[in-house]
Amino acid sequence: MGPTASGKTDLAMAIAGHLPVELISVDSAQVYRGLDIGAAKPSAEELARCPHRLIDICDPAEVYSAGRFREDALAAMAEITAAGKIPLLVGGTMLYFRALADGMAQLPEADPAIRAEIEARAARDGWPALHAELMQVDPDLAVQLHPNHSVRIERGLEVYRLTGKPLSQLRRQQARASALEHYDVRQLALLPRERALLHERIARRFHLMLERGFVDEVRALRARGDLHADLPAIRAVGYRQVWQYLEGELSYDAMVEAGIAATRQLAKRQLTWLRRWPELTRIYSQGADGKVRKNDEILTEALKFLV
Repeated sequence: MGPTASGKTDLAMAIAGHLPVELISVDSAQVYRGLDIGAAKPSAEELARCPHRLIDICDPAEVYSAGRFREDALAAMAEITAAGKIPLLVGGTMLYFRALADGMAQLPEADPAIRAEIEARAARDGWPALHAELMQVDPDLAVQLHPNHSVRIERGLEVYRLTGKPLSQLRRQQARASALEHYDVRQLALLPRERALLHERIARRFHLMLERGFVDEVRALRARGDLHADLPAIRAVGYRQVWQYLEGELSYDAMVEAGIAATRQLAKRQLTWLRRWPELTRIYSQGADGKVRKNDEILTEALKFLV
């Protein structure tokens, strides 16, 4: 596990050169076909050398959920172990990791009337106001969300209205699933010691994505005609901002700034999850002196933990 741009995919592929592992992607954007550059998907050459499960498994018009990921990941893990190999899950979608480890809480179905009321209030007062309300009734959930994360803010308020209980509490009450009891689970995170390094990597990578044709990639998705800005694929960090640029809602410079800022916010949320993650071994990409460690040194530390 790790925040975006931390180098976790490179580390996972390096581990594959030393242990009989097969990789499973844990990334809510990489599941979609056509989301390549902006999703930082491994290249065709990298995938040929080190195949990943759960990449390019659905169309951007589809909605892929944490529940579906859990089913797909467990099936892939069973196939990999049956073949005598070790499943190595790698990615930054923390909700997917939690769904895999803890199962899916039994939550109420969506209520159209309550959602319409919440959305009307958001249109009037703005999502940050509703985020502040969520902070009062479910602070454990709210602290993980950006004030404009409309989908999850809406769901948190909706569940509280329907049950009188915080969504985070209902999830904790879900008994730990037994699906992983037959596995010797090792949880490893690759983290920076200083957030400034991560911010630098995020900015550099976003500019590199643009050089590689990120705008043309989103332009091709938009040209399909059946995709819209409210789909999860298009709401993915980076894609939303480029889509807004192509819609004329942002200038090019504003799009770049917004895309980098949104990616930093994603990394902040990921780090918040990881600070609270139980039974987690942390490997730092920087030494105590703040200098970036060599890849071989990080790999050696990871292998000692895994073997």
